[in-house]
Amino acid sequence: MKKHNRPSWDEYFITITKEVATRSSCLRRKVGAVLVKNNRIISTGYNGSVRNTPHCENVGCLRNKLNVAPGTRHELCRGLHAEQNALLFAANSGVTIEGSTVYCMNQPCILCAKMLVQAGIKRVVYIEDYPDDFAKEIFKESRVKLEKFQKNSQKV
Repeated sequence: MKKHNRPSWDEYFITITKEVATRSSCLRRKVGAVLVKNNRIISTGYNGSVRNTPHCENVGCLRNKLNVAPGTRHELCRGLHAEQNALLFAANSGVTIEGSTVYCMNQPCILCAKMLVQAGIKRVVYIEDYPDDFAKEIFKESRVKLEKFQKNSQKV
C-alpha cells in the first residue's frame, strides 16, 4: 500500500494562512492570520482597511507616501493587521481563543504581540521575520512559544 504524503498540521495551517492573505487590500504587504485550537480553525484575518472606510488600493498608502519604515509608526496606517482582525472576528463571534495557536505570515509586531499575549494565545508560528525585537522579548517574557515555520520539521 502506497503511503500518502499528508502535510503536517503546521504545513496545512500555513498554507491556509497564505490563502487568507490573498484577501488583503494592503499595497505594501499581503498578510494573513489563522487562529487554531485543537487543530480546528476558529478565526481568520487579513490586513486591510477599517470597516466601512476606503481601501488603500483606492486612496493610496499613507505609509508609502510618508516613507515610513517597516516596524515603525504603526498608527500611520488606515488598516488593521491580520492578527488583530483574527482576534476581533473571534471576539465578535463569541469564540473562545484562550490556549490557541496563531499562524501568520510575519513575526507579529509589538502591537499584535501584546494583543495575542493578552488574549491567551500560547503559540505563534510565522513564515517570515519582521524587524521588531521588542515583540520577541514580550513573547519570551510571557512564555508564548514563537516559532519560525520550517517546512517538513513538524510532526504529522
